[in-house]
Amino acid sequence: MTTHSESQEVILHPNNSSTTSQPRRYLHSTLGSTLARTRASDNWIVPQTRNSAVSLQNHAVGETDSIFQDIAFPEVTISAFNETGQAESSIKVPSQRSYTGRKPVIPSSLADTRCATLGIAGLLDLFNTTLRTSHTLDTPSLSSVLEDYIKNDYDFGTVYGRLRSVWCADNDGTIQDKLRRLEAGDQERRQNALVRHEIVKPYLHPRRTCVQPISHAWVDAKDRVDVQTPINGYEWPVPIPTDANLDLIRIEMLNLGVEYTWLDVLCLRQKDGTREELRDEEWKLDVPTIGSVYRGERVVIYMSGLGRPSTLKEGDLESDRCWFKRAWTLQEVGKRRIIAGDMPDGPLHAELIDEGDTGIMTRFQNHLKAIDIYFGSDLSPGMFTALLEMQNRVSTNPVDKVAGLAIPLLPRKLPAYHESEPLEDAWTALVNVMLLGNRGELFFWYPEPGDAGTKWRPSWEQVMTKALPANRRSNMDVRRDGETDDDWYEGPCVDKGFVRGLAARDAETVARHGELIIKDANGMEHAFDIIARHGYPIPEGVYTLLGSVPVIFFSYLPAHTQYWVIGQRLLDEKFEKVSVFEMADTSEVQRLYDLRITKKRRIVLI
Repeated sequence: MTTHSESQEVILHPNNSSTTSQPRRYLHSTLGSTLARTRASDNWIVPQTRNSAVSLQNHAVGETDSIFQDIAFPEVTISAFNETGQAESSIKVPSQRSYTGRKPVIPSSLADTRCATLGIAGLLDLFNTTLRTSHTLDTPSLSSVLEDYIKNDYDFGTVYGRLRSVWCADNDGTIQDKLRRLEAGDQERRQNALVRHEIVKPYLHPRRTCVQPISHAWVDAKDRVDVQTPINGYEWPVPIPTDANLDLIRIEMLNLGVEYTWLDVLCLRQKDGTREELRDEEWKLDVPTIGSVYRGERVVIYMSGLGRPSTLKEGDLESDRCWFKRAWTLQEVGKRRIIAGDMPDGPLHAELIDEGDTGIMTRFQNHLKAIDIYFGSDLSPGMFTALLEMQNRVSTNPVDKVAGLAIPLLPRKLPAYHESEPLEDAWTALVNVMLLGNRGELFFWYPEPGDAGTKWRPSWEQVMTKALPANRRSNMDVRRDGETDDDWYEGPCVDKGFVRGLAARDAETVARHGELIIKDANGMEHAFDIIARHGYPIPEGVYTLLGSVPVIFFSYLPAHTQYWVIGQRLLDEKFEKVSVFEMADTSEVQRLYDLRITKKRRIVLI
């Protein structure tokens, strides 16, 4: 898994490669799935639900460990009744009732069995039986490995989780050597990722690259219960909805074809656990990098709460608990999305509504389509698209809205997470590590100077409470000197330009036209038509202008204009932003360029 000192894939049957003295059990699921119907677009996958238990005998095989592909496993059934004691008919979600398939899946009763009860010979026999192997105690290091697990009083689920991935590997080293390499590699990645207060390797990947994470909207506290489970070694209480069950979720993941998954409540150390001081330290790295787990091919989504049936009623889309409104889920969309908790009469199976209808089903479909639009490729949704989305979302801890923006904006680095950090400090830390182009967009497109000390870019309050400019493709970078903490821009500069016609505040007009007057080398005045695509007033006066490189020279940029930030040069030669505008059209850009009065300058911004 990406974020813990232990490997953190939730493997929906124990399959841990944890490295600490008290390892965490993982949920491992191996199976095929049926993924039949789609809604909104092919990026939203709706499992084919049935009126009874889901049978997978004829389904397409999902991703599985290559080491087991050629092994003929017997058919196994994991049922809700055997796992939880609940009658299958009482389980609302059909895909949570039972799983049948030919993968090495073990029941929870076996996973909970203590290794000391089995003994070394019993452990070996159980592994050979489960994985269809013929290891003996003569296998190098195997006896000592199993003996260590017995001494540490591990259960079989934990041991199975640790050993499964190396049990059938080729003979390029002993099992013990493989485990040590996994542990050393995991620790090295974590140690190298965090340098001072910055995460220099933001895209930490799970040990198992086929992880399909689970995204879910946390339900209200009154609708949650804390459960103790051996899956995380009982290290912290796991908060889940009162009507959810981890064993039923596991069954559904098996039926969806998920082999390795990542679930925050199990893989990210939660509050009120046995080692609260460790949680604070781990969260510095773990929380910011969660989003990288979700950048894979598929994400499983519970829209109505973890493990709950997918339902939709009036008011759900407006609720602060709606999946579409949570801050963290902005980074949890993946490339393709599987809807979990699906019901035969659920919202994903409703008939499409006529265009123009404003009913809840239409609004729901529009939300799905919007996600496709925002995240239609591997690229970032764009600075201001992401900010606008976050404006409409909520979080229990306000600073989480800042942290939830990081991965969608594809940063060079990540700031460490501090849950009590002031919002403006957290925003500043994020801006400091953003892509240079994103920083440039804040400088060139946001129409106002910052109101929280820094002037060249907006404050957190500004980007969360005020109107935002539209996203456009750009080619301007605002750089940062890490040693001096100076932000600077290098590009076209006009030392003096007179701006008029934009002093009146106008919130209604989309594009206000004004005039820029510049003197050439001979003192002759030249007037240029300029446009302010915002309502912020620009007082008439003389300004220094910092411009983008004219996009007429970049054929891959469709908008043929040039952006300018106007402001004042201070006594120390630093630049204080006032506002922004752009040239009216290509001809105006060319006329200004032909005057040869712009100079390339490197200017520090305040």
